[in-house]
Amino acid sequence: MNQIDLGGRRAVVTGGAQGIGRAVAERLLASGARVSLWDRDARLLTGAARELMPNDRVHTAVVELVDATAVEAAAAATIEAFGGIDILVANAGVSGRNDTLWQYPVDEWKQVIDVNLNGVFHCCRAVVPAMIEQNYGRIVTVASIAGKEGNPKAAAYSASKAGVIALTKSLGKELAGFDISVNCITPAAAKTAILEQCTPAHIEYMLSKIPRNRFLLVDEVAAMVAWLVSAENSFTTGAVFDLSGGRATY
Repeated sequence: MNQIDLGGRRAVVTGGAQGIGRAVAERLLASGARVSLWDRDARLLTGAARELMPNDRVHTAVVELVDATAVEAAAAATIEAFGGIDILVANAGVSGRNDTLWQYPVDEWKQVIDVNLNGVFHCCRAVVPAMIEQNYGRIVTVASIAGKEGNPKAAAYSASKAGVIALTKSLGKELAGFDISVNCITPAAAKTAILEQCTPAHIEYMLSKIPRNRFLLVDEVAAMVAWLVSAENSFTTGAVFDLSGGRATY
């Protein structure tokens, strides 16, 4: 494992109790950062914090990302605990059901957009002012290869992740005058709990589209994120980094 120096940095990882978020938190902690895990599942969050690092380098916040006020409160609590926020990894998301667009329930469509896109907006909106004040920050948003290519029977998920890509590019330009980078990763399917929300046929479809013919490993995501949130990433912003196993076509 390459050693990334994040000593003294203060990070927020949303959806940090499991899956990609948990792997990213582990990597950031191993690199010397303090990490605040934000998740809506209090039980999983407590267990993750206990297993990761039972000391003052781990902070937790139970938060519903669709609630802007709750996100602002979580940011304030993290800043109080750590003295600031240097890193945001906006990872939390849901897949939604697999169905054709014309059969997709309106309420579920709104929920997927609310969690996956509005949740990222709420998090960035809550932490960016503190980053501007200190003239330093690293933001990584987690989209999906589906946001670039669009998966059939996953229009809500694909649209929400395409929105995350565009949000990242816009925010990167807005913050280009500061030492704040804003970049996006677009993973292919990884074996995490989010796959439990997908049908077996949809999982097989996603795997069939990956030239490497395997699922992405969460540690591979964490390795890329660790560099993107480091001080070494001092120039690139508003960019999209693929983790698609060769699937990406642009």
